[in-house]
Amino acid sequence: MTDSPHKFKIGQAVELIATSFRSAESGHYEIVGLRPTEDNNSNPLYRVKSKGEPHERVVPESDLIPVGETPSPD
Repeated sequence: MTDSPHKFKIGQAVELIATSFRSAESGHYEIVGLRPTEDNNSNPLYRVKSKGEPHERVVPESDLIPVGETPSPD
């Protein structure tokens, strides 16, 4: 069995990086599930949930930052 490539753990609080391609509730999200990586992709997927939205989202790790950290400019 291989180690999980996921950086975040279920229950961890994260922030979703805003993009022009996605309208999303601002604020904290909670990791509610880990998705299997597709073809050894180095960008794992997560199921996240905001208290302000009735649904979950599936987002790549590159769109998440731990609560309290500032995203680095690209």
